[in-house]
Amino acid sequence: MLLKKRQREEGEIPASSLADIAFLLLIFFLVTTTIDVDTGIGLVLPPMPQKNQQPPPIKERNMLKILVRHDGSVLINDKPTNIPDIKQTVMDFVDNHGKDPNLSESPDKAVVSIKSDRQTPYDIFVHVMDGVKGAYNQLRDNLSRQEYGVPFEALPNDGKRQESIKKAYPEKISEAEPDKGNSNS
Repeated sequence: MLLKKRQREEGEIPASSLADIAFLLLIFFLVTTTIDVDTGIGLVLPPMPQKNQQPPPIKERNMLKILVRHDGSVLINDKPTNIPDIKQTVMDFVDNHGKDPNLSESPDKAVVSIKSDRQTPYDIFVHVMDGVKGAYNQLRDNLSRQEYGVPFEALPNDGKRQESIKKAYPEKISEAEPDKGNSNS
């Protein structure tokens, strides 16, 4: 008996549900993916003052006034300043320890006040804040290296050493109410 070989049919992959599978995968990845959105500058605000509570008196000497204008120019104590110079100016002001009578009496009494116009470019304001925060970070880092031989960020978070450094250079930054942003400010 002679057996005939049957011709085999070619195997094929059913493509009818391929679009459904792709659609389900797309929905799965859209639902499970998180998108990190920066919403602004994170600041810790002080508690609301009581009604009729007067602000504490601050000597003019202990206040460094930074004005960020609508055109992007920066004035420190009414003197034009470049953005890269802000960090060093703040460091000199805070770390004066009473030596220069035009600068703060001590780091504990130094207050940096930042005021801006409403039309101030956001990136300029962020650069100013970075300069001020960078000055405090640099001062803390210098003291940490001097006292403990390691950078401030490398100190163990046991609360003692980091708190002593933060107490030596407390970050006192005041944001004044923005002006309307006209050209007279």
